Amino acid sequence: MDKVAGAIADPVRRAILMMLRDQRLSAGEIAERFTITRPAVSRHLRVLRDSELVQVELVGRQRFYVLHAERLTELTEWIALLNRPSGWEHHFDALETEIYRTRRERRDHGMTGQEKENTA
Repeated sequence: MDKVAGAIADPVRRAILMMLRDQRLSAGEIAERFTITRPAVSRHLRVLRDSELVQVELVGRQRFYVLHAERLTELTEWIALLNRPSGWEHHFDALETEIYRTRRERRDHGMTGQEKENTA
């Protein structure tokens, strides 16, 4: 998980992953979309390969980079744990439910002061 987190920490690498989300691309096609040098793009691709976020497919003599999104699963699950509601939120939900229940019981089983005056 640490390698994956480190790999996606860089905005250039995140941009590369987004490019590869829908299609496989060669290193040249990826490099064309950036203002940084081709060797810099190659270094970013190496980090992504080392973290196994991308894989290389050989087609003839050409190399294509393909997203391997399954490697994000462990990190995604860990982040989801951080997004889980805290204990207090559950307590507030329970309190809100109890308030609505009490109001409903009072409305259904008891008459208000105005209703008592009208029936007398």
